[in-house]
Amino acid sequence: MLKDFAKLQTFLMVIKEKSFSKASAKLGISQPAVTQQIKFIEDYLDTKIVDRKKNGIVLTKEGEDLFRIATKLEKSIQSSEKDLLKIINKEFTFVMGSSFAIGNYVLPNYLGEIKKRIGNEVFMNVDISPKIIDDLENKKIDVALIESPIFRDGIIYREWVEDELVVFSNQPIKKNLNADDLSSFDWVSRNEKSHTHKLTSEVFDEMNVDTSCLNVFGVLTSPTSIKEAILHADKTAERPLVSIISRHVIKSELENGTLYEAKLKNQKISRHFYIAYLKERKHDAFVDNVVNFLLSLNKI
Repeated sequence: MLKDFAKLQTFLMVIKEKSFSKASAKLGISQPAVTQQIKFIEDYLDTKIVDRKKNGIVLTKEGEDLFRIATKLEKSIQSSEKDLLKIINKEFTFVMGSSFAIGNYVLPNYLGEIKKRIGNEVFMNVDISPKIIDDLENKKIDVALIESPIFRDGIIYREWVEDELVVFSNQPIKKNLNADDLSSFDWVSRNEKSHTHKLTSEVFDEMNVDTSCLNVFGVLTSPTSIKEAILHADKTAERPLVSIISRHVIKSELENGTLYEAKLKNQKISRHFYIAYLKERKHDAFVDNVVNFLLSLNKI
């Protein structure tokens, strides 16, 4: 019999993502491991449950039956986990570490729900991704949320939500910018060690943009300082002051009209945020509960 729910969780993730490779990224395991677990279920049931098509994964009739059963089991287990945490009744502070954009602009919206789910206080530490992973390895934090994967042994990485980087200013600018347009701005740049700087440089190289010709007004180390610099720039300046930043950071200002965004023509600067935790704690009830809650947030 299926002795644990892990293989059925893998099956559910494959169906949700319609892809073995995307499911492996979400689960933090290799694609061969995903394939092996699906094959185990098929061998156990002695029937085929999924077909791989060009446009994704398609359930067989037996797969549809299994999907209904597994979905019911998943809901029942999630409900039971909440009751189990009440039984544990352990008082402690759950520490989450996150990089700047996530810690300052994404995670605060969900700390209350996380606290409610684990029945304990939640503390958040914000720093650059490498420092957060160091803290995770040194067991100073329980779960890490980072903007770029810094792969190290002993850590499980789960692909989380997608993030998009956009050009922005406090003046209206063209919605789609080509390489020539970029030299008409003054720029605030992120420091070279940041993941934002790395992604931007890669896209500029693809666009054949000579960054030495860009007028860089200043280099700053955090998304918040960059946003504030742009917000307080001269709105009547002939050359708008611009930068590139996570759309999550300026979401409120875009909605109220104090900042304006633009995209690079024929380019999309995107990345995934990642959830990370120690392999030795993959069966920890509190870590598991927090990770599953975060993964349930398909769009933020």
